[in-house]
Amino acid sequence: MATYSTNRAATQLRRRTAWTALVRTFRSDTPGLARRLGAIPRMIGATLRGRYDGKSRMTMMLVSAAYIVSPIDFVPEGILLFIGLVDDAAVAAWFAGALLSETERFLEWEKRQEAVPGHVVG
Repeated sequence: MATYSTNRAATQLRRRTAWTALVRTFRSDTPGLARRLGAIPRMIGATLRGRYDGKSRMTMMLVSAAYIVSPIDFVPEGILLFIGLVDDAAVAAWFAGALLSETERFLEWEKRQEAVPGHVVG
C-alpha cells in the first residue's frame, strides 16, 4: 500500500458524501447540473481507459441504478408498503448524490490534467 506524505494527501481530489454533493449542486461556486451531466460520458471513458480512478465508485453507482430499476427488491413494497418505498428512495438519493459528487470530482481532475507545471490554474 502506498504511503502518502502530508502534501500529497492535501492535494488529493476530495470525494464528498452523496448527501453533501446534493446540497453543493445548487451553490454558485460549483459546476452546474448541465456541466456535470455533460461530463458523464467523458468520465466513463476516462475510467474505462484507466486514466481516472473512479472505477469503484462507478461500480457502486451501477449496482445502485440496477437495484432501482430491478423488479427484485430487498424490501418489497407489496409486503411492507412504506418501508419498501423508503429503501428505494434512499438508494435513489445516494445514487444522485454520488453521481453529482463524482462528476464534480472528475471535472476537477480534468482541470488538473490541463494544467501546465509552473502556471496558475484559476
